[in-house]
Amino acid sequence: MDEMTRINLAAQKVIDALGTAEIGVILGSGLGDYADSALDAKRLSYAEIPGFPVSTVPGHAGMLVCGTLHGKRVAMMQGRFHYYEGYSMKDITLPVRVMQKMGVKTLIVTNACGGVNLDFNPGDLMVISDMLSLTGVNPLMGPNLDAFGPRFPDMSCVFDRQLRTLAHETARAQGFSLREGVYCQFPGPCYETPAEVRMARILGADAVGMSTVPEAMVARHGGMRVLGISCITNMAAGILDQPLCHEEVTEMANRVKERFKGLVDGVIAKA
Repeated sequence: MDEMTRINLAAQKVIDALGTAEIGVILGSGLGDYADSALDAKRLSYAEIPGFPVSTVPGHAGMLVCGTLHGKRVAMMQGRFHYYEGYSMKDITLPVRVMQKMGVKTLIVTNACGGVNLDFNPGDLMVISDMLSLTGVNPLMGPNLDAFGPRFPDMSCVFDRQLRTLAHETARAQGFSLREGVYCQFPGPCYETPAEVRMARILGADAVGMSTVPEAMVARHGGMRVLGISCITNMAAGILDQPLCHEEVTEMANRVKERFKGLVDGVIAKA
C-alpha cells in the first residue's frame, strides 16, 4: 500500500467517526487528561484506525479525541508514537497527515524533556523557538506527497512567531513566565549521556527529548502553523549528580500539568 492510500484510509475512518477540526493538539507525557475538557467529545482508539501504530509508552493512552473548546473544533492525541518504539518516521507522523486531512490548520505539539540550558529549572515551561534533529532520519524522505507540500519545504521558521508571542502573553496573563529555546531530538530510548548533553549545548540546544521534531517537520510541509511547548521535567544527564528515570519525568509532568493545561487552553481560546 502506498503512503497516500494509507493516509486516506486512516483519515476517512477518523473523519467518519470524529468529524473535522481546525486545531490539533499532540498531548505529551502527563497531559493526556486535558482532552477530557472538550465538549461534545468523541473518541476513537488508535487500534481502530487503519494503519495507525499503537502507543506503547506509559502515560500515553492511545486515543484520538475530537470535541469543542472555546467554540473551536479541536482534535487531540492522547499519546504519541516515538522512533525508539520501532516505528518508522512515516508511522510517527501519520497522525499529523490525518489531521491535515481533517482540516487542521494549527498544530500545538507538547512534550516532556530534559533541560540543557543551565539557567533552566525542572518545572519550567519552554516555548520552542527552533529545533535540531540528531536522529539521522527525516520523515519527508522518499517520494514527495505533492498533495500536501513541496519537495523542498522551507524550515527557516518552523514554530510560528505569532503563536509563540500568544503563548508568552497567555502565560503572563496567568501569572507566570515562559522560557524560550531550541529543542534537540535524540532517537532514544536511552537518556542522553553527559557527553551528548554537552554536545547539544555547544550546538545551541536548550532542551533535549525524543519526539516532536518529525511531527513539526511534517506539519510545516503541509502548511500548518505550529506551536511547540515543552515541560522541563528534569535537568539532562551530567548537570546534576543523579541518575535519570521515567518515573521522575512523569512525576514532574504531573506536578505542573495544571499550569501546562491552562497555558494550552489559553492559547486555544485566542488562536
